[in-house]
Amino acid sequence: MSDLKLSIAMGDYDRTRAIYDGRVKIDGVDPTCMLLSPEEMFFRAFRHSAFDISELSVSSYSISVARGDPHYIAIPVFLSRAFRHTSIYVRNDRGIDSPADLRGRRIGIAEYQLSANVWFRGILEEEYGVKPSEIEWVRGGMDTPGRPEKIKVDLPDDIRMTNAPEGATLNQMLIDGEIDGFVGPRSPRCFDERHPLVGRLFADTITEAEDYYRKTGIFPIMHVLGVRRSLADSHPWLPGALLKAFTQAKQAAEKALSDTSATKVTMPFVEDNLARAHSLMGADIWPYGLDANRKTLEKFLTYHNAQGLSPRKVEVEELFHPATVEAYSL
Repeated sequence: MSDLKLSIAMGDYDRTRAIYDGRVKIDGVDPTCMLLSPEEMFFRAFRHSAFDISELSVSSYSISVARGDPHYIAIPVFLSRAFRHTSIYVRNDRGIDSPADLRGRRIGIAEYQLSANVWFRGILEEEYGVKPSEIEWVRGGMDTPGRPEKIKVDLPDDIRMTNAPEGATLNQMLIDGEIDGFVGPRSPRCFDERHPLVGRLFADTITEAEDYYRKTGIFPIMHVLGVRRSLADSHPWLPGALLKAFTQAKQAAEKALSDTSATKVTMPFVEDNLARAHSLMGADIWPYGLDANRKTLEKFLTYHNAQGLSPRKVEVEELFHPATVEAYSL
């Protein structure tokens, strides 16, 4: 019997590269891999179910699960994670020196449902006492006017959401001072271009994130791997095969990263930053699997429901294919 020919959409990461270049095989699968941006992947996956296997926004996926119409079922492979203390950018001429100063401000977002934004709002309220309802959210495209939510969302009545003016971009609005800040997984272009009046809210994002991790033990999850539900039903061995292969690909990336004979990434101080991360987080700094991530997922789903994105609290086990939450042992 020949291998299944399946399409896989994923990001271009060290932890996916061994799948893409064929060093790691997926049992029973002949893959056609596409390395795409999150925006393209998620739009095509959630609007058109365009791929057999796809990296998914954990927020948008949770919405589909809560509503009872998920076209994909997830595997506990977390292809994107980030401490979102890096994700808030502000005008530095507005007296915004601490999270409390965000109250009453106009903050730009590309989409309310973005996983990064869910995490930021949750952390902002739980750790700093600022509620989402105390901010005016301005939704729009970052560099291109207009951007729809990839899945329609119904927000609580106390959330103030306005759309950016027709033809406007959030990047230009931040430059012109029409918004006080921006939150999102991508940095605004004006920040990357070193605009003198745009900076990060937290001057030392690494220390802020490290303090958060020491307090909570949470390394926020952004993306999961999903497989078309009909495929998983027809081939119940497939979810387990994907978990196995993507875990092996991550292990290959970790081995390469720790090889200090010649750095594998174009950046100095790799071994020092890796040692710092291990000192903080232990041996497995980027865990896959349900058990090691249950606390993080529970926190996210609590935030997601409290922010009105999911109409009910989704249970962690609902997210994943049953074959991927337990494994054999010798």
